Amino acid sequence: MRFYKSLYNLKPLPKHRRFFKTPCDLGMSTKPSMFLLFTLLSLNLLAQKIDRKALVQRHNVVVTKADTLSSLTVGNGGFAFTVDVTGLQTFPKEYSKGMPLGTQSEWGWHSFSDTVGYKREEALKPYHVNGRDITYMVQVKEPEHAKKAADWYRQNPHRLQLGNIGFELLKKDGSLATLDDIKNIRQELNLWTGEIKSHFTLEDIPVDVSTVCHDIKDAIGAKISSSLIAEGRLKVKVVFPYPTGAWTDEGANWSDDDKHKSELMINTNRTAIIEHQLDSTVYYADVWFGSNALVSQKKGHGFLIEPGKAQSNFEFSLSFISLLTSHTAATYEQTRSGSENSWKTYWQRGGAIDFSGSTDKRAFELERRIILSQYLMKTQEAGYYPPQETGLTYNSWFGKPHLEMHWWHATHYALWGRVELLEKSLDWYKKVFPIAKDIAKRQGFEGARWQKMTDNTGEETPSSVGALLIWQQPHFIYFAELCYRDKADKKVLDKYKELVFATADFMASFPYYDSIKKRYILGKGLIPAQERFKAEETFNPTYELVYWRWALTIAQEWRERLGMPRNKKWDAVLQKLSPLPVQDNLYLAAESATDSYTNPEYKTDHPSVLAALGVMPSTGQVNNGIMKNTFDWVWKNWSWKDTWGWDFPMTAMTATRLGMPDKAIDALLMPIKTNTYLVNGHNYQDDRLRIYMPGNGGLLAAIAMMV
Repeated sequence: MRFYKSLYNLKPLPKHRRFFKTPCDLGMSTKPSMFLLFTLLSLNLLAQKIDRKALVQRHNVVVTKADTLSSLTVGNGGFAFTVDVTGLQTFPKEYSKGMPLGTQSEWGWHSFSDTVGYKREEALKPYHVNGRDITYMVQVKEPEHAKKAADWYRQNPHRLQLGNIGFELLKKDGSLATLDDIKNIRQELNLWTGEIKSHFTLEDIPVDVSTVCHDIKDAIGAKISSSLIAEGRLKVKVVFPYPTGAWTDEGANWSDDDKHKSELMINTNRTAIIEHQLDSTVYYADVWFGSNALVSQKKGHGFLIEPGKAQSNFEFSLSFISLLTSHTAATYEQTRSGSENSWKTYWQRGGAIDFSGSTDKRAFELERRIILSQYLMKTQEAGYYPPQETGLTYNSWFGKPHLEMHWWHATHYALWGRVELLEKSLDWYKKVFPIAKDIAKRQGFEGARWQKMTDNTGEETPSSVGALLIWQQPHFIYFAELCYRDKADKKVLDKYKELVFATADFMASFPYYDSIKKRYILGKGLIPAQERFKAEETFNPTYELVYWRWALTIAQEWRERLGMPRNKKWDAVLQKLSPLPVQDNLYLAAESATDSYTNPEYKTDHPSVLAALGVMPSTGQVNNGIMKNTFDWVWKNWSWKDTWGWDFPMTAMTATRLGMPDKAIDALLMPIKTNTYLVNGHNYQDDRLRIYMPGNGGLLAAIAMMV
């Protein structure tokens, strides 16, 4: 149960480590017995091999009622398709405020037409810190034109819902069936193959559906069996919604028909191509039929696929493509077999943990969360770009990724021995590198300052919090170091060195040197990971101080590995970086926040002070006794109902480093709403964020450390 080369132990482990089944009694709560347990686990490493298929499939998701928070997803990491109980997206309106029925791809972005001529620099605001003005791209409030420009760039571009693919189901009287008419539901997601099998009845007539996602193409395939087909009462509909441009977009806006255009370009009895145009965005739906079918365009932006008569089975596949170069639709069987093979490969390599020997009643639930989180991250967040918080299901923050969250979305891939899935998204940093350098230059710093809230192009999005965060900055060094430790190959150093060094150059130029106290200070002019502090007043946040030292140290190691001399500027900062702020034998959230433990507002949001020893390994800055005091205070006094999904695995990591495995388990399973994991495995936060993927990724990162 050891994991591949990880930053958690700071030592390379032998490659190709196998993962074996060992009874893991999560119920042992005293430290001596828990330590004994983990000692026994390491001695038992070569015990019974895990039956990976059995492990995965005992957590297959089964749905037996129309619960709008139980939607299931198929996907390949860069494209995902979420279905209701019919196996397709038949009732998008009914599910829109639950788990929306999304169809999203990494490339699917749209901007409304800018009829005003906004300029991004209109959202720049100067902050006077450390004796000079530094401009940040924020949500300016005045003048009015600047406010509108900032709002426009927050909204545009936004991620696009590509379309809904569902059934048109007719009752005997010819009326459309509603969700209430769907009876005898039994739907199962086979995690081992990525196939969803759905069974239901309409007026006592059974319908069986198989739904799969292509392993490479942005395509789904479906096989339907029902006598309703021959009766002309089951057809497939494809509908294109219009984006709302709202902070969240569930993809169920069927108004604004005049603002976009849909056209049936090619229509034979076995294929069809539909073009959808929104302003300057154009993409296509490429459809294949397993038997004869008729496609017709309905009012608005709907298309109806009617299978030929006298058949009770119908297969189809539909690919979404951004460029129409040639007919690319795969068959249903190609899609199904590709899905099965790719999922078997995924599950058979990398890390596996089996808790079936445990006597602790919580073990099965923890194992369920682990397996389903691995499935969800692979379906929605294994592509070539940093993902958004809600994956590829529905929009949050206009569908834009947050780079400080990329650690929580992607680090676990390397820790579970699937580093190639992390590396896919690292190439994006190379593409947006020029923008990151421009940001640093504009602000008077060296190197590259990585964006916070961004899009596929890497442009900055105005954000009054995000623009002033700094903890996304060291992430790239963390990612690159994970890749190097996996391969220990100079090619990795050569591939990422330019970005690693530019990242470190900014980190060395950002701290302010206090000539009186003879030390470097992080800030003022920043907001810590705990987003409760004013940028103009805040300096030396504890977690960021540790991350700064760690990343600069690793960057120096990269120079030494490449036979280069140490960077003198980096060393100067390392030698005189401010110590961690302590008060009353507790680590402060920031040196400027002397009321960290008396101001009620500061007991909410992320308890990120814990990440200084948890997310981060020991750097020599943290005193374990003081951190233990800090942990105990946070555990007893924090407003846990005001936290986020990744705060619980963050807490578990700190407990693990402090030698408190009982608290680590308690943190992972703390009964708080934002630590809820739904039947489909999604980390639920609230009515706004019904999906929160950093919670799933954080859980996997914490488990990697704990074993």
